[in-house]
Amino acid sequence: MRTSTKGMVVALAAGALLVASCATPSADSEGGASSEAAAPAEEAPAEEAPAEEAPAEEAPAEEAAAAGPTTGTTADLLPDITSLCGDKEMVVALADGFGGNSWRKITRAEFEDEAAKCPNITKVLYTDGQADPQKAIADMNGLVAQGANVIITFADASEALLPAVKAATEAGVAVVPYVAGPGGTPGEDYAGFVAEDVKAYGKSLAEWTIKQMGGEGNLVMLGGTAGNGYSQAVFDGVLEAVEANPGVTLLNRDEGFAVTNWEPGETQKVVAGLITKYGEIDGIVSDYGGGSVGGIRAFQAAGKPIPPWSANDSNEFACLWYENKGPDNPDYQIATISSRTWISRLALRRAVAEFQGIDNPEPSIISLPLSEDSTEQDAPAPVCNKDLPPDAILSSQLTPEQLTVLFQ
Repeated sequence: MRTSTKGMVVALAAGALLVASCATPSADSEGGASSEAAAPAEEAPAEEAPAEEAPAEEAPAEEAAAAGPTTGTTADLLPDITSLCGDKEMVVALADGFGGNSWRKITRAEFEDEAAKCPNITKVLYTDGQADPQKAIADMNGLVAQGANVIITFADASEALLPAVKAATEAGVAVVPYVAGPGGTPGEDYAGFVAEDVKAYGKSLAEWTIKQMGGEGNLVMLGGTAGNGYSQAVFDGVLEAVEANPGVTLLNRDEGFAVTNWEPGETQKVVAGLITKYGEIDGIVSDYGGGSVGGIRAFQAAGKPIPPWSANDSNEFACLWYENKGPDNPDYQIATISSRTWISRLALRRAVAEFQGIDNPEPSIISLPLSEDSTEQDAPAPVCNKDLPPDAILSSQLTPEQLTVLFQ
């Protein structure tokens, strides 16, 4: 077996309009301040003020509507935002639907780090919707009232957020949701949308897991908060892979993805309950590697061998594999795709370019391959860096020093 010193390759699949069209409210996982940022984003107070009372900015809505989403790879991305900064001064904001875990913390720090590269950004704002759709709506309206010219958002509230997003767009704000959208039409109701293909993410990881299961046995899919559209799209991809493999039973097929709230402690409780309910679980697909560590501990606590497990990358997720692979867990293998915390940079670049009236050549949907695979000698091995915090995500574009400071 390989050791943990190999470098990480950015990972799998691209998820756009599928998630953007999901109607159910959601809450994902991950935010923080970068050591390179000029100043950390200010926590913007939620305001109930209607969006129409906010001053309209110059960016014409017609420019927001140009082309539909384009698909590409990380090779098609710009090195950073500098060529898109333009000359107009601007206030930028991240309206997070939920800021309560490591993924959100890192994603926020990447946003702030990218914003620090534009000298004409005069203020950086941040709000945390705390998985409450009403707060997320108030946050969006409040940011417009405070004069934000650019807003990126993880729309955990899904379509409930759409009226506020549309009102912000009508007020001249360049709004770009990422990963989870508010429904509506990108380019008309808001400036654009950036993501990976979430359904392809679920299908790819399920196909890998099913292969490790020998094409038969019991599979479980772990998601986030109840009803969120992101986990549902992953589940749909998993289901597609299962339907192509009649020897595999998706144990939670009827009830949908297992609700873990993207928290390791809750994930441990949920997986412990699944072990008790079903007895034999032969494979796991998760939409959050950082939460999966709790599920692995549930198998350990139950005295059960850990099955093949696929998720997005997390330092501790990889480290646990190195610590527990071997005769006691003969089938325990892992595969990951990139946690793509850098997607907030891509969203900021698209929104800033829209506000500045500058063409952004980057694709809006990024196709990504598996980034780690413990079963293939020619594939990147899982990366465990014991010098970094367990919560670190090594596919991040933050430096190791920034990650260390972030989790102090």
